Amino acid sequence: MDIDFKEYQLRCQLRGHEDDARGICICGNAGIATSSRDRTVRFWTLDESQKRDYAMSKILLGHTSFVGPLAWIPPNEEFPEGGIVSGGMDTLVLVWNLATGEKVKTLKGHKLQVTGIALDGPDIVSASVDCTLRRWREGQQVEAWEAHKTAIQAIVKLPSGEFVTGSSDMTLKLWKGKSCIHTFLGHTDTVRGVAVMPNLGILSASHDGTVRLWAVSGELLLEMAGHTSIVYSVDAHVSGLIVSGSEDCSAKIWKDGVCVQNIEHPGCVWDVKFLENGDIVTACSDGIVRIWTLDHDKIADPVELDSFASLISHYKISRKRVGGLKLEDLPGLDALKTPGTSDGQTKVVREGDNGVAYAWNMREQKWDKIGEVVDGPDDNMKRPILDGVQYDHVFDVDIGDGEPIRKLPYNRSDNPYDVADKWLLNENLPLSYRQQVVEFILQNTGQRDFTPDPLFRDPYTGSSAYVPGAPSKLSDVPKPSYKHIPKVIFLAFHHFFPLDFMKGMLVFDIAQFDGILKKIAEFNNGLLSDPEKQHLSLNEGDMSRLSAIVKILKDTSHYHSSTFSEVDVALMLKLLKTWPVAMLFPVVDIMRMIVLHPDGVSRLLQYVKAEDDIVIELIKKVTASPPLPANLLTGLRAVTNLFKNSCYNEWLLIHRAEILDAFSSCCLSSNKNVQMSYATLILNYAILLIEKKDEEGQSQVLSAALEMAEEGTLDSDSRFRALVAIGSLMLEGLVRSVALDFDVVNIAKVAKASKDTKIAEVGADIELVAKQN
Repeated sequence: MDIDFKEYQLRCQLRGHEDDARGICICGNAGIATSSRDRTVRFWTLDESQKRDYAMSKILLGHTSFVGPLAWIPPNEEFPEGGIVSGGMDTLVLVWNLATGEKVKTLKGHKLQVTGIALDGPDIVSASVDCTLRRWREGQQVEAWEAHKTAIQAIVKLPSGEFVTGSSDMTLKLWKGKSCIHTFLGHTDTVRGVAVMPNLGILSASHDGTVRLWAVSGELLLEMAGHTSIVYSVDAHVSGLIVSGSEDCSAKIWKDGVCVQNIEHPGCVWDVKFLENGDIVTACSDGIVRIWTLDHDKIADPVELDSFASLISHYKISRKRVGGLKLEDLPGLDALKTPGTSDGQTKVVREGDNGVAYAWNMREQKWDKIGEVVDGPDDNMKRPILDGVQYDHVFDVDIGDGEPIRKLPYNRSDNPYDVADKWLLNENLPLSYRQQVVEFILQNTGQRDFTPDPLFRDPYTGSSAYVPGAPSKLSDVPKPSYKHIPKVIFLAFHHFFPLDFMKGMLVFDIAQFDGILKKIAEFNNGLLSDPEKQHLSLNEGDMSRLSAIVKILKDTSHYHSSTFSEVDVALMLKLLKTWPVAMLFPVVDIMRMIVLHPDGVSRLLQYVKAEDDIVIELIKKVTASPPLPANLLTGLRAVTNLFKNSCYNEWLLIHRAEILDAFSSCCLSSNKNVQMSYATLILNYAILLIEKKDEEGQSQVLSAALEMAEEGTLDSDSRFRALVAIGSLMLEGLVRSVALDFDVVNIAKVAKASKDTKIAEVGADIELVAKQN
């Protein structure tokens, strides 16, 4: 069908999601499915009474983390009303029966977030941050292959049957079966979205801010530039119209490569889709899904239109900056009633939706209007500001010796030597720091190819310009100043947990031994009174042996010389293997302390390396559904304490995926102690995997930490540990680009707004790391 372009206007708003609306799926004539950070998939059907609004008809509950890609299964024998396939941060692909609203299949196999889903006849093909594509048939995985070397962000099936994927490696790939037919090169950043352009080719949306149209042969047909930030999604209509959604809070409509309309939103636009009739559906970070129409008869009523216009106006005011300040933070006209203190003094005040500058006229004793202060486009809000001036970079520099943090501004067009000289003079710092300042600028702005003028002579030293990479004779090297990252941040935890300073690992070394023995005695009496379980009980000798073990553990001053006997170890293993799961937690609590004892940890190691690994078996028991909070807590703490001794590093690395998967539900626990223990496990793994330079492991830990950081019910201390893990992995690890793909900047912004000082500080740390090149 042809569409004569005219302005799209708001048709209706689908309210129901409790967090960012992330994905949209057009389900034929049946309705619309949407996904969200709130862990739900919602299904909306047309209100038959007036044919304009949609009403929520089903909420699909089953994912344990935010949900992204969706696909529609048309009605068939198995799904008489159709089905939905969804993918989530929890690594799962779920299949839903719309007739019942029930989950009918859970497809497990991906190691990291599922980012794309496409149907191929009865098969499901899924894409993931784990770099793989997987094919599922009748609920079973039938094939999997590494499709890109970095995270896959999107997948679409072409009418001809091939698949196209987009990746963080900045490419698109065309697939026939498991064979890559062509690689599309051209984007300069992550390819986040892909779509079919009817009868023409393939559309791609990228973090580089562009939308591109490609021929299937690989030829670039068109580039559409206009967004001022990441473009997350793109879709096309048979009419030839294209729509794109971006972090710049807009959906743009394109015709013949030209932007013909910009639809503003009160937040990031995560996804965009065309309905068959040409209407557009958008998913926004404010949790609302909106439909936009060209049909005058379906436009929203004037009250709703005015309400939305007001919402946009207030949102723009809240975001607008004038001279580096938020417009809403500027003083009103009343500020001009206060006289200036010097001739030419300037003051910026808010007048309506604008900031206006005034200068003090000392002779006439009045404020003269200079004019409106205008910042650039939305892109300016991404650039740091110092003293009212925008720069490409503003670094925090710690010069040591108890001196305060200094701000170092820099534009990429500037000569770093000139910037260093000016900054040192302004800050009244020794010119001997010059070489380190230049090196710092070059390293932190990615200018490894900067070539100094060979004829240049330092006017202060008479020597040639400093060459990056050359050894420095000076010890005081300026560096970015972070409050809580990298590893030095773990000192901040000393108030919560005693710390092994040798490894930087957190351990749980406080125990209520009397309470533990009392609980074991109570459980043992219960076994003695149950004829069917009497054989599991302990005799007086066993109870005496337990008391002796606890006595050794209490005497920390003799840890260097005290030892356990084989009888002690055998008793503990017997209890861990035979006692009912509901009675395990006090026993696990003793084991938690044994692994902190030098002799205890070495004796346990032989049973950990055995074929029937005692710790893996224990983890399976304490996490078995439905898990007891007390079991989860003691199990988590026991595993976390293993990080103290390097002899367990190899075991922790080998079983990393198994351990993290087993305890992943702890992120959603309502028990704050369980949350804290899980966050500590994540943090210790981050330290270990950074040290081992394990990129795959770092990606999994990053995913778990991000999930924790986004959890709205998380207590502040647990959230803090998750954020520290994220920042450390970004700064010292290998997954900074993966974190950026996971919208870590938004997570940092939310953290910065926290009333909890340490969370706000680590949020600022992460934001600073994200800005580094």
